[in-house]
Amino acid sequence: MSKADIALERFKKGNCAQAVISAYAADFGLDNDQALQVSVGFGGGMGRLQETCGAVSGAIIALGLSSGFKDGDTRDKINEVYAQVRRLIADFEKEKGTVKCRDLLGCDLLSEEGHKYFVDNNLRENCNGYIRLCCELLDKYFAENK
Repeated sequence: MSKADIALERFKKGNCAQAVISAYAADFGLDNDQALQVSVGFGGGMGRLQETCGAVSGAIIALGLSSGFKDGDTRDKINEVYAQVRRLIADFEKEKGTVKCRDLLGCDLLSEEGHKYFVDNNLRENCNGYIRLCCELLDKYFAENK
């Protein structure tokens, strides 16, 4: 089963950020519950504010975990992660046009009408595509850095 398939299965029980990071967590020594806890607030573009897509946020957390960054590391290590994050965002935007959840979904999840629109138009399916793309990008980056 691919990481994207794992993430999509986990998305059925959680949010987009949780889905992405939980598919990779064990690879970096984080157990599933910890992954769910650290990422829960990033769903719906950060607490349903629809800012940065939660799948992108989950992928950014995975990039941070993959860096092995620890207390005492140099600023260069931080800058390496920042460069990876910029690449992820650029690659996502190349495919989807934006990383902003509100623009990706075209509705306001905090309003009753927007949430109804989300449900009635099965926009959760769109989120599946964002999750899959983030996992595919992570798989590509991690394979390049082996």
